[in-house]
Amino acid sequence: MTEPDQDDPPGREGGDVALPASNPLPPARPRGGSRAHPGDGSHDHPRDGSRAPRDGSRAPRDGSRALADHGVWFLVLPALVPVLLLSVGPLLYGIALALTDAQSGRTAATRWVGVLNFQDLLHDRLFWESFRIGLLWAVGVTAAQSLLALGLALLLDQDLRLRGLARAFAIIPWAMPEVVVAVMWRLVYHPDAGVLNETLRGLGLGGGTDWLGGLATALPAVIVVGVWAGMPQTTVALLAGLQNTPRELHEAAALDGAGAWRRFRAVTWPALRPIALSVTALNLIWNVNSFALVYVLTNGGPGGRTRLPMLFAYEEAFRYGQFGYAAAMGCVMIAVVSVLLAVHLAGRLKGDDA
Repeated sequence: MTEPDQDDPPGREGGDVALPASNPLPPARPRGGSRAHPGDGSHDHPRDGSRAPRDGSRAPRDGSRALADHGVWFLVLPALVPVLLLSVGPLLYGIALALTDAQSGRTAATRWVGVLNFQDLLHDRLFWESFRIGLLWAVGVTAAQSLLALGLALLLDQDLRLRGLARAFAIIPWAMPEVVVAVMWRLVYHPDAGVLNETLRGLGLGGGTDWLGGLATALPAVIVVGVWAGMPQTTVALLAGLQNTPRELHEAAALDGAGAWRRFRAVTWPALRPIALSVTALNLIWNVNSFALVYVLTNGGPGGRTRLPMLFAYEEAFRYGQFGYAAAMGCVMIAVVSVLLAVHLAGRLKGDDA
């Protein structure tokens, strides 16, 4: 190491320029050591001014974090095990079954046929007809449920006499099992002694119509039952959203001269929109998978006019014994529901980002 030159200005040593005293440099490294370079294992201070942790200081923190992660999994495990056993397990088994020619009453071993069942579905006119009927059912029930439930929720949110009793009556269909609802409406639609036909006869509007047995009236009659059975759930969700809307906003809009429709568009609907969209999407998915209500009401008749896809898959499996083919139908419906759910979640995420 050379001695500093006598002609160099003070503070200049080995080519290092000293800064003014108002901004002193940190203490220089000892002159006997080598300058550290990236990647040589030395521990320099980061450029952002933060100190690097000492040796061994990170281990306890990582260990505690690992213990916390294990604790979270331990808490989630009781809820995760039933989901894996009752949902994921049957789903995987159904997908595997759809790739075989499994049938009931056969003595030969089940063979692996790959995507043959799915290829047959592409050319199955009855399946696609049931798929069309299922879409009509799901869209019709969901749209009517949403509109009627919104109107009922707005009515029940007003300061009316016996409002609590009216709310209790509004949720009665929700408390009834689907089988009971279907049996009750079969009595209502009965062509001879049904309440509907008796009322029409009393009003001089005819009577004796077979609502569930007619080719033109079966599907609309079933849709009415679906709307009646599912409307209370939507009403309760929308009513909860209305009650969370600040009253001050409605009062301020009324003082500004806004009418009822203007207050609904400017105040009520923006606050209710996320709840309404979520409930509508869930109702659509639920109605696509509907089975019990239509099965008890019409059993898919007359002439397949109310045969929903889930009902068609049930018939293929338990009436005709085509388990592999029915499993392929179920996989197609799972794919449809997954697409609907993905669209809903993408819309929600886009709305949250906005």
